[in-house]
Amino acid sequence: MSKVKEISAVWIPAGACGGCAVSMLNAVAPSIKNVLIDEVVPGVHISSKFHLNISAGSGDPVIKLIEDVGEHEKGKFLLIVDGVIPTAEGGIFCSVGERGKKPIPVRQWVVDLGKKAMAIIALGTCSSFGGIPGARPNLTGVKSLREIFKEEKIKTPLINIPGCPPHPDWFVGTVAKILIAGLPTPADLDDLLRPKDFYGLLIHENCQRRSYFDEGKFAKKFGDPGCLYELGCKGPITYADCPIRQWNNGVNWCIKAGMGCQGCTQPEFPDSQGSFYEKLTDVDMPKIGEFWKRQEG
Repeated sequence: MSKVKEISAVWIPAGACGGCAVSMLNAVAPSIKNVLIDEVVPGVHISSKFHLNISAGSGDPVIKLIEDVGEHEKGKFLLIVDGVIPTAEGGIFCSVGERGKKPIPVRQWVVDLGKKAMAIIALGTCSSFGGIPGARPNLTGVKSLREIFKEEKIKTPLINIPGCPPHPDWFVGTVAKILIAGLPTPADLDDLLRPKDFYGLLIHENCQRRSYFDEGKFAKKFGDPGCLYELGCKGPITYADCPIRQWNNGVNWCIKAGMGCQGCTQPEFPDSQGSFYEKLTDVDMPKIGEFWKRQEG
């Protein structure tokens, strides 16, 4: 019997609400149990060293475990970070554990481990782009991982998996592809470092209400039939496969439930998109067939 390859994964919780972690724990196929216990792909097993929500250990032993992974498994482990990185006042607004009886700012963790990991996954819109905590006035000076890595000149491959929260398939699928095919190439990611497998199409291109838009039939209030564009839907500027994949084991998604897309996978969320219920302005709206013309071109 061939030996199973173990790949360590360290999940660092930064400034976040916990929603991204909970969303991942609700993965269906494979379930989070399969991901943590079974071989994600034949011959390879993810060894989760730390995850705030499900780790049984706490205190100094856990901190030492995380430090040991960084020290003894350089270039061999995955670092997953959900939440923003506060930088104001030395990063005191978010810390994980203590060293010498002093709190360790999460910024220090992501810099130290980020230099040593084989790859980093920024899970959720907060770690990818700043998200809600990074909205004005941003008193704690939060930054995305990409901004931190640029400042620190960290060259470790970074993959953004935005969403508020992201779909569990986006995370599990990305990890599985890394194990099967290796780290993504520049062609596999868009200019925002998102996997094109999941963020390659506009919501608008696959929306169930798209025909209403093309016919010029717009809902005047929630509950009406018609396109939700005039009620603030951000689908025309948002890249994600929500209409195809859907949520809660393929049961529903925002627009199917009667609410417009809020653009949560975009770096503009939430500040630069206007009110949740305010119509987008100055948008070059997609027309029928434009996606296929781009593919042919």
